[in-house]
Amino acid sequence: MNSFKPIGVFDSGIGGLTVVRALRERLPKEDIIYFGDTARVPYGNKSQTTIERFSLENARFLIEHQVKMIVIACNSSSAFALQSLRASFRLPILGVIEAGAKRAIQTTENRKIGVIGTHATISSRAYETVLEKLDSRVRVFSQSCPLFVPLVEEHWLYDEVTFEIAKRYLSSLRKNDIDTLILGCTHYPLLGDVISRVMGDGVRLVDSATSMAIEIEKVLREQGLETNRSRERSQARYFVSDDPDKFVELAEKFLGEKIEQLEKAYV
Repeated sequence: MNSFKPIGVFDSGIGGLTVVRALRERLPKEDIIYFGDTARVPYGNKSQTTIERFSLENARFLIEHQVKMIVIACNSSSAFALQSLRASFRLPILGVIEAGAKRAIQTTENRKIGVIGTHATISSRAYETVLEKLDSRVRVFSQSCPLFVPLVEEHWLYDEVTFEIAKRYLSSLRKNDIDTLILGCTHYPLLGDVISRVMGDGVRLVDSATSMAIEIEKVLREQGLETNRSRERSQARYFVSDDPDKFVELAEKFLGEKIEQLEKAYV
């Protein structure tokens, strides 16, 4: 496989841009193609069958653009569709759940790990399955936080309402003496400061976006797929399935940089 080909990343909408940002920082020479399924967002309240179908369609779109790897930047898709995609396509496919779980196991000291995410991710018990496979001694405590995504998309990152909602969601996790908390949705790193304030200094946050970038770098190196381009900065192309104008305004806040190439796509 040509190492010059781009890395493909898909998400149900905009949250996966936290993964793109981490990739751009860690692997600045790699080209990226991002697809956000903004016409069908959110995935977190849909059935497993629907999430699998959408994820397969998203993967085919990226493969049509000659990617060398697919990154599932959506926790709901990672929970329900990762194995289907790996069985369907002959290229490396990574999901955020495995990366986040590995990082959490490396981080925890008391083996009490919390997970927060959308309803679909939490109900799937995907994090519990991977964490317990990595270390049978861990205890996992989960909490769905469905209001976090709209709060991020409204950019209410430090609003008092956001703080109060976080306290309500996270109160049960605080009682369970966890020392590590997995942010099991790619929107959630943008609420990291609020979540840290609520959980206190004794709890370390595992950012799925950063964990994913580390895992991608490892797989690219192992499979000889790292680009050897001499240029200092990669190219990034962005596709969405609906409303590019609305996407770009918020996307640039997620990325911390201007979007130069944005197109509407159909899957």
